[in-house]
Amino acid sequence: MSALLLVFVALSFVIAGFVKGVIGLGLPAVAIGLLGLALPPAEAASLLVVPSFVTNVWQCASGPRLLPLIRRLWPLLAGICAGSAAGTVMLGGIGAPGAGTALGVTLAVYALIGLAAPRMAIPPSVEPLLGPLAGLATGVLTVVTGVFAIPAVPYIQALGLAKEALVQALGLSFTVSTMALAASLAATGALPASIAGASMLALVPAIAGMMLGRIVLRRIAPATFRIWFLLGLLGLGVHLALRG
Repeated sequence: MSALLLVFVALSFVIAGFVKGVIGLGLPAVAIGLLGLALPPAEAASLLVVPSFVTNVWQCASGPRLLPLIRRLWPLLAGICAGSAAGTVMLGGIGAPGAGTALGVTLAVYALIGLAAPRMAIPPSVEPLLGPLAGLATGVLTVVTGVFAIPAVPYIQALGLAKEALVQALGLSFTVSTMALAASLAATGALPASIAGASMLALVPAIAGMMLGRIVLRRIAPATFRIWFLLGLLGLGVHLALRG
């Protein structure tokens, strides 16, 4: 990488970490979206693996209800693993044709759902059916685009979890999705040692951004910041989709 590209990558992870520090999610979407402006999707996703894994393990370990959440969400998590395997075998993973367009569309849909904030409620009786389906779709999109949010985030938000449990559940879903993405990248030869080492280094700006976001959180309204974040993500997604 050139010096200019290294600076761009570091700033991308600082911004992505900052967003996660303020609203508790968004690191993969922001990092992949920004990195996609300068890098092929596979390289962008490879750089994301370590920062995403560490920050999401941290998030899912920060609450007291991890085991009950695993018991409740295992159909979703199993679906993510199955979907990622299917996406890797049938579509070739993140190097599939049209991956750039798919990334842009996914980011735009993610932003539109967030802005619309639909009030959905999933009764416990249908979780065994909807959980695997949401997981399958999330797994496929994860290994094709590197974004873990759709439809896992709306699904989890519709379960009626308390705030602390919701944050922990999102971290759990993102952790499993990150591992699935890493396995897909390794299986397709897109995670060489050099990229893995660079991904470890990318953890530093990501954590720095998160810490900065936590500091700024005390001075801004998270709801207002979230709207501006989603509008920016929408614009970025449209740009990537049109660029292809």
